[in-house]
Amino acid sequence: MTTLKKYKHSINVALLASIMVFGNSCTKDLLNPTPTTSIIDNEAFATPARILSLVNGLYAGVKHGEFYGGRYLIYNEIRGEEFIVNKPNGVTGLDTWNQNVNSNTNEVVSLWSRSYAAINRVNVFLAGLNANSSKVDAATLSLYTGEAEFLRALSYFALVQTYAKPYTFDNGASLGVPLRLVSETTLTGEGTNDLARSTVAQVYAQIIKDLDDAETKLPATPVTPIATTAAFRAFRNTAIALKARVYLTQANYTQVLAESAKIITATAPYQSPNGVSRLESSIATVFSGSYTSTTTSAGTFSESLLSLPFTSTDAPGTQNQLAFYYNNSPGNLEYYLNTAGILANPALSGAASTDARKGFIGSNATVSYLTKFKTASPFTDYIPVIRYAEVLLNAAEAYARTGELANATALLYAVRRRSDASYTFAAEDIGSQASLVNTILTERRIELLGEGFRAPDLKRTLQTLPAKVSPQSGTSPAVAPTASNYIWPISGPELQNNKLIVPNP
Repeated sequence: MTTLKKYKHSINVALLASIMVFGNSCTKDLLNPTPTTSIIDNEAFATPARILSLVNGLYAGVKHGEFYGGRYLIYNEIRGEEFIVNKPNGVTGLDTWNQNVNSNTNEVVSLWSRSYAAINRVNVFLAGLNANSSKVDAATLSLYTGEAEFLRALSYFALVQTYAKPYTFDNGASLGVPLRLVSETTLTGEGTNDLARSTVAQVYAQIIKDLDDAETKLPATPVTPIATTAAFRAFRNTAIALKARVYLTQANYTQVLAESAKIITATAPYQSPNGVSRLESSIATVFSGSYTSTTTSAGTFSESLLSLPFTSTDAPGTQNQLAFYYNNSPGNLEYYLNTAGILANPALSGAASTDARKGFIGSNATVSYLTKFKTASPFTDYIPVIRYAEVLLNAAEAYARTGELANATALLYAVRRRSDASYTFAAEDIGSQASLVNTILTERRIELLGEGFRAPDLKRTLQTLPAKVSPQSGTSPAVAPTASNYIWPISGPELQNNKLIVPNP
């Protein structure tokens, strides 16, 4: 396989992963491979069953342990102030916690390559599906196209949030990431790796474009019967919810509300109009290790708009899963909860608190830790990508920021009282627009703790990444929005091999 010796470009990391997926769908010997184009055109899309296996491969790319299968969420948490490093180890994110990564730090390189691997899988798939559209019926063609576009949008959203200035920093004028929208099907990649960075605004525009199209193509209810499982593949509510998250990140609150109105009823009980998306009655049900839907007299529903499932034979890898990082037993307690972070909120640490989310806080003789993720090795907790509690909080914040305080307060209570039915906010916490926004942001920290939202929330609101202190590792400094390390540097291999790309300042 002499062509593999030419493998060096970061785009070719993505390319190789894509080709491996498509190659694995057929029976060719990789030591004597058929030309790549022939594999894709003539074999991988030969039957509906093979095409479905490729769709599953798209999700596999996104749920890789070094991407959405664990590490991406972890990095977004440990860059914030909620967690303290317990076992300083470069392999498990020490440089990220210390705000001290560089272009060649493992997590910087790996997250970049895994993200683009997922994107190139989508691009190769869409090209092949278009060329073989007669192999499936029209509804299936639409479904698969919508799923692929959703996953590409999700991947680009991760990239632009990590490696580029927040949209709110300068309305998207800063440099973003390269927009690779054409499939790569050769390992050499000669002449195709060179691609300049699009602006942040251009990347966001592509994300919205993909999600708008996905919304029109995805079905109204999950593909797998909801009576037996939650949403493990994207459906219409999933695309709409991600759009609302994207618009919130852009501070486009009018559009947040426009999207949210499609999946939140105007009055209580707040749920999607078709009833398939709503809060579980108990937060404990959401984090039981694996996710199943709930059936009541009112119908069958799921809080999960997208979860990534794992099994003992399809695990993300020990050092990639959330339970390994955050939990004590099971887990390795790589990071424990900061007493100066959201743990200090009375809902989680108050002696009189009756908030059910307090049940996710464990403790040993010295520290408190997060037990949301709880399955033992090989750590197969399902990854929550989008759940309905976030949908409600996104809309609540948008209502508050546009002056609709009553609607904002109602949605805030929907989330809080799911876990603490008798709770009443103090008047000073919700009586003004500023105080209500702050209370909603605090509620996000409580509700979404450990799920990968902290650094993105800090960055979209242009807040300093707070300093924190570890007895084991010393002080991680505060990072201002204007600092060069507020965002991650562009991956070193990309800088080395892409002649048109420029580094972050």
